[in-house]
Amino acid sequence: MLMSQVLRPEGGLSVVVREGSEAAVVRGAASVLALAQEAIASGRGLKAVVAAHGLGEAVDLARLAAEGRLALPVTHPDPAHMHLTGTGLTHLGSAAARDAMHAGAAVEEATTDSMRMFRMGLEGGRPAPGEVGVQPEWFWKGNGHAAVAPGQPLTAPGFAGDGGEEPEVAGIYLIGPSGQPFRIGWALANEFSDHVVERGNYLWLAHSKLRQASFGPEILVGDLPADLRGTSRIRRGGRVIWERPFLSGEANMSHSLANLEHHHFKYDLFRQPGDLHVHFFGTATLSFAEGVKAQAGDVFEIEAAPFGLPLRNPLAFAAGADGALAVAAL
Repeated sequence: MLMSQVLRPEGGLSVVVREGSEAAVVRGAASVLALAQEAIASGRGLKAVVAAHGLGEAVDLARLAAEGRLALPVTHPDPAHMHLTGTGLTHLGSAAARDAMHAGAAVEEATTDSMRMFRMGLEGGRPAPGEVGVQPEWFWKGNGHAAVAPGQPLTAPGFAGDGGEEPEVAGIYLIGPSGQPFRIGWALANEFSDHVVERGNYLWLAHSKLRQASFGPEILVGDLPADLRGTSRIRRGGRVIWERPFLSGEANMSHSLANLEHHHFKYDLFRQPGDLHVHFFGTATLSFAEGVKAQAGDVFEIEAAPFGLPLRNPLAFAAGADGALAVAAL
């Protein structure tokens, strides 16, 4: 089952679900978040909750996408309670992509540490069920204020070195009243980053990740395919200037998903009741690693068949500030 949220012409959201090509509005559903809260409170799964609500009018999601009416597939009424986080060096080939991105820069230590982290994942990232494996590289992207709806621009700040795509899968989670994390599902994601800053010094990774991100348009409810194959491309003026396949799913990862989830939610900070989490699981495919420099107006497009509609976002750059930011004293 795929779930999405669309903007009503009169305002507000409708929740849409589909199986195959048939999509319809969920009756009486204010949001995906509300349905997830109902599922937790009643002890039922999301599919059972949707079935109890029933389906109403049929919709054409592709047409709504063309009209710019796709919202993020899940949101929180208080964006500060929506966390965007991620893990890196988790996919087979991801260390090679990182090294290629750093090629030519005086960052021997970064390359060495990246490969060491990757090998740690290969050796200890897939523990037996119930056991704890090695922790991955982890980073913070921001809160709900940094989340950009499908079709809307991913905007790099004026001080950015660049704005580059990262085609990934994200897990979507809601924390229950007792502090138990519940997985709503999975979504395609663009973990938009500044690779020029990261290449300058790998200790600037944290700075490079403080950028916007997008995910959706649809959430896959159920199991993530073990061997997930998709395509990442960049369009410029309607023409594809770069295109590569990308792989995800546990068959193509050095860590198990359960291990990555554990090392995020082991922190009490991330088990606060009512909080929403969007956790990006990493990639091994970057246009920047192949020397591509995205420009304002380019459109990032990420697709994989199990997720329905592709995720598309144009690239924009904010105006640069004049001089240093001043802090006012009270």
